[in-house]
Amino acid sequence: MGTTLVNFFAQTLPIVPTEPRSNFDILIGHLLAATIFSVVGIVVFFACLLIMEKITPFSIIKEIGEEHNQAVAMIVSAIVLGIAIIIAAAILG
Repeated sequence: MGTTLVNFFAQTLPIVPTEPRSNFDILIGHLLAATIFSVVGIVVFFACLLIMEKITPFSIIKEIGEEHNQAVAMIVSAIVLGIAIIIAAAILG
């Protein structure tokens, strides 16, 4: 069945010759993709931080900023690093 689908699509889809892209066009495409992925990654990152703030029974900002709770700061930094690694892995594909 797999070969019949390949043959079907090979017969129905026209082969369109493409012009070779210049190095500048490739660079612009990669910069645009990197910018879009960066913005999406930052938005997801801050959304995860907001969710983490809502889930905890205490205010993370108050504990770190006003109470100087180093234990909470270490836990939050580990979670932030983990989220950043997951987002980076998703972007790199």
